[in-house]
Amino acid sequence: EIRKNREIMETEENIVIVGAGIAGLATSLALHRLGLRSIVLESADSLRATGFALALWTNAWRALDALGIGDSLRQRSLSITGLRSFSADSGAPIKEVSFVGNNSVEYESRCVRRKDLLETLANELPQGAIRYSSKVDSIEESGPLKLVHLADGSTIRTKALIGCDGVKSVVANWLGLQKPVYSGRSAIRGFVEYPEKHGYQPKFHAYFGGGVRFGFLPIDEKSLYWFCTFTPSVVHFDGNAKQDPMKLKQFVLNKASNVSKELSTVIDRTTLDCISIARLKLRLPWNVLLGNILKNNVCVVGDALHPMTPDLGQGGCSALEDSVVIAKCLGEALIKPITEQEDDEFTKIRKGLEKYAKERRWRSFTFISAAYLSGFIQESDNKIISFLRQQFLAGVTISVTLRIANFDCGRLTVS
Repeated sequence: EIRKNREIMETEENIVIVGAGIAGLATSLALHRLGLRSIVLESADSLRATGFALALWTNAWRALDALGIGDSLRQRSLSITGLRSFSADSGAPIKEVSFVGNNSVEYESRCVRRKDLLETLANELPQGAIRYSSKVDSIEESGPLKLVHLADGSTIRTKALIGCDGVKSVVANWLGLQKPVYSGRSAIRGFVEYPEKHGYQPKFHAYFGGGVRFGFLPIDEKSLYWFCTFTPSVVHFDGNAKQDPMKLKQFVLNKASNVSKELSTVIDRTTLDCISIARLKLRLPWNVLLGNILKNNVCVVGDALHPMTPDLGQGGCSALEDSVVIAKCLGEALIKPITEQEDDEFTKIRKGLEKYAKERRWRSFTFISAAYLSGFIQESDNKIISFLRQQFLAGVTISVTLRIANFDCGRLTVS
């Protein structure tokens, strides 16, 4: 009886993924598309669709197409045709960019409900691939295997462990990566659903300056997503408002009222249950360059690897990129026959993950650094930066955003 219980409490899996967010589900699906089985451990008792929506840029759509779910999500979102930027001080226009027929590059940008993205990813996975109520307590080495100890007392022995467990990643912590730091900024986000069509053009509307950064964009013909990032030390913000959506709404309305009637109307229509606030954190970029993002058969993906400020709109996009790249690297290691006798399965897994880490280290450094600088330039209330932003810096940050988004992680094939 004791032996039987021990067998139930200890199981073995080739690939274990921690966290059923965008990164975890996409990584599991990418591996599944290559014929590799993995299990996803999620601490919550069901799919956590926190957050309202997210902008997905060209690189994300290429990754979603590689995963085979791009067209399904396109049917539920509008194609964003361009970006219009304005001063958050005066409401004066700064720059307009078209995403259609822009030189020789075609950009694809859409805003997608987070719930739609997560459910679409989860529904494509085989039955039982996600294990809910599975909180990771600790990780232990056992020869070449890793022992993943769960809060319920059970243990999973695995050949490869992938941390997709977000900003407070247990796996990143085990690797010895420094904890993400507070950027000094916060974000209030909202979601609005109209009974009929909202009538706004399918464009990204952005407002920069004076210590704040606003934006809103359509998801589909009836719903919009908006955000307000701000620096509490620069802009008067009542710390007690964090728990009170009414105060959050009033704060954003007060800031938006002098800027744009369109923006104020959108925020005014937002119901209190559709407003949230979060402190913005990032991993220090040199920690990604110099730290252990990989140790033997353990590595990190998505926010567990490169938490960043939302100024490039690349949080979810970069996680999707990571997932396709890591699946290809593991696929090449595990699917191809062993050519050299000394290359056992563990060596191949390690080499596959080393290739992934090498490919993603500089890209992750770029994401974090560019997002931070872009946010600093767009939000700053410094008079010199404000003047330069009005003249040309806003255009620079927009072109950097588009250049970073024009990346192709490739198809899910093993060469």
